[in-house]
Amino acid sequence: MPPPTQAPQSTGPALELLVHGVGGTTPQEMLADPRTVRVTGDATAAIYRRPADIDAEQHPERYRDRPIPEAYCWSNLTSGNGSRALWLLLLPFMVINLAHWMRPAATGRPRTVRLYGALVRLVALSLTVLLTAAACEVALDLTAWQCAGVAACSDQRSWLGFLSAAQGGWWSQPGRRLALAALVPTALVGLLWYLSNRTWSAYESQRPLTGTVPDDDGAGTAPAEPLRPALGRPGFWFGRRLVARLRAAHTAAGFLTVTASVAGAAARHDRVADGPVPALYGRLIEALLVLGMLVVLWVVCRRGRSERRLDNRLDRAVITYLPGAALTLLVLASVHAAWSRPGWASAGTLPGDVTFRVVTLAQGAFVVALAAVAWRLYRRSPEPRTVMRGLGGPSVAMLACALGGVMTGGVAQRVADWLDGPGSPGMGRSAVIEGPPVLLSWQASVIPVLLVLLLLPGIALGVRTYLVARRLEPVVDAEYEERRPDPARTKQIARTRATAALTDSAPGIVGLVSGATLLLGAAAVGGAWASGQVPGLAMDGSSPFVESVAEAAQSTGSWMIGFGFLVFVACGRRAYRDASARRTIGILWDVGTFWPRAAHPFAPPCYAERAVPDLASRMSGWTARTRGRLVISGHSQGSVLAASAVWQLPAGTRRRVALLTYGSPIERLYGRWFPAYFGPVQLHGLHRSVHCWRNLWRATDPIGGEIRLGEESGPEVDRGPLKDPLVYGRTPEHPLPEPVLGHSDYQADPVFAQERAALLERLTPHLPQQAGEPRQELREVPGGPPGTAG
Repeated sequence: MPPPTQAPQSTGPALELLVHGVGGTTPQEMLADPRTVRVTGDATAAIYRRPADIDAEQHPERYRDRPIPEAYCWSNLTSGNGSRALWLLLLPFMVINLAHWMRPAATGRPRTVRLYGALVRLVALSLTVLLTAAACEVALDLTAWQCAGVAACSDQRSWLGFLSAAQGGWWSQPGRRLALAALVPTALVGLLWYLSNRTWSAYESQRPLTGTVPDDDGAGTAPAEPLRPALGRPGFWFGRRLVARLRAAHTAAGFLTVTASVAGAAARHDRVADGPVPALYGRLIEALLVLGMLVVLWVVCRRGRSERRLDNRLDRAVITYLPGAALTLLVLASVHAAWSRPGWASAGTLPGDVTFRVVTLAQGAFVVALAAVAWRLYRRSPEPRTVMRGLGGPSVAMLACALGGVMTGGVAQRVADWLDGPGSPGMGRSAVIEGPPVLLSWQASVIPVLLVLLLLPGIALGVRTYLVARRLEPVVDAEYEERRPDPARTKQIARTRATAALTDSAPGIVGLVSGATLLLGAAAVGGAWASGQVPGLAMDGSSPFVESVAEAAQSTGSWMIGFGFLVFVACGRRAYRDASARRTIGILWDVGTFWPRAAHPFAPPCYAERAVPDLASRMSGWTARTRGRLVISGHSQGSVLAASAVWQLPAGTRRRVALLTYGSPIERLYGRWFPAYFGPVQLHGLHRSVHCWRNLWRATDPIGGEIRLGEESGPEVDRGPLKDPLVYGRTPEHPLPEPVLGHSDYQADPVFAQERAALLERLTPHLPQQAGEPRQELREVPGGPPGTAG
């Protein structure tokens, strides 16, 4: 560490605020004490201390040689109770929300940036329509229209007896069956609205603590203060207005999708048959349906996020009337469909195939347009470390569409197989019902093809990892300077380092998968549109080899997509019942829900909306009250939270804070995938704005890495790679073999204590007033010593 820039005027109290990483841990483990006391917070997220440290501020003489340890535990924000298992159903929504934040860093292109955000929101809207259309396919088409309309299917299921057309009951008319079945997708949309509204009330709608909001963009700070990045803006962690608008639009889009499924069949029947219901009613409902979708598109595209200030306004007209109007139209369509139409019989399938084709084509067009916009932004300010030359966002958006297609196709395929008994839906061989839309069968058929295409890159990646490990073996022996090295031990360390480097190959794999998915998806749409049949029948008349391959791909893909959905449901069921499984699945949310809901309102809530203001408020309050030193110490994802909280601090507070990160993905993952928010410019600014920063990393860590700021940014930040394991073999001091720690247990390394002590030495409890810095008004703390501020 470089020498202190200024000698401390007094030792003063020192606080170490510990923030854990993904997966969470207990405060007892973080503080190495079986007894802990909650200082502030609640059961969801709180700060803990040891019982002996509760009154540390009143006895600073006890802490001359060590800091006061505090632990911030936030794991319940993502694992929580059993209802969090439902979040697995929201996985595509979470992934598309990530794509919004992956735009390339560019300056001077506000319109292009807004266009990027609008395109991501349109892809997110298509996912809501796709999910609702899948529910309509299962409930309305496969169950109410096809199975209930065929005696051979409905007679085998007693629960469908009152809907059976063969029994001729009041509910036997097709329109009435559709109106009743529409309750299922309507309830699904209502459940999504409820979950989004409940989490919105707990996260986005909570206003930050008054007095801790930083000045916008560095306004009013010292001349040397760098411009505040996006994560430090006052409204970044307060997405109240946008989430409310998007929730209203997506809820209305879901209701309108159900309306289209209910009203379409009745309107077509009235146009071709001379019945008691005028065709004008159906045309009027369809016109209102088109108008409603145009309004939804306008709401989604019109406004993005407001970050430069706290936006407390709500678009109450949109929030209140848009979902209600869409639900009213759905009720009118249900009444229209349920009107008596003697002689109307259900045959074939509902026009769901057209709906899925339109949605799939729209998703492909949006992703291609998004790629063009992202490339234009990247060319404006190219950064070599950005993944896929700025195309990370479009690639992830394509994966979100693929996940949505797999989930919806898997549900439709499994339900069709269940209703059809031994027959194969769509093949016409002993099949009782027509089955799901042809496009879903084509999409299932390309899954085995995609896996075969990915087999060769996977083998190549494995071979490269093996060769890298072989090249690292002499490097490991030279590093530990063993006279008689153990080949097995050397191979273990080298293999761990080579495997950890696979993380840097993830962008290539993601790009390959998304590109292949886009091309195969286009081929599936073309094949379904051209043939109008499932692949097994579309290839009849060709060579025997092609026929067998097509049938094998269709059956294998259908089985794989259905099996994958069952595994998905099983994981959710286990997570609902088992807290340990829920905590394991919560690791996925730890990574994916860091970002606010800027694209999809039904995505799992952003835990950083709570964690970042918590940490910023704690640091501001403690430094102002005690005028002491503070080191915020973050591991893994906790380091990302720590950096985000430091960005939110006022300039004067940031200069009294030291940042210690270890196992940190700030640059290796966030800097490369989210360059507009964790790029080199932002990280250089963070380094210059805090008093000091140190980052520890290991070559065996698959997640953490270097910050890569360089000497031009001031004192060096990175220290590493640290030795892992600390000892090669058995020694008198270490008689048992030391494990390879990788991403965990950085505190076990003596370097950790050394660097923490060096940071505390560099911190100055009482900094002189900076030229041009505005004086901070201090407020007396009730019960505190005179002159202290809260």
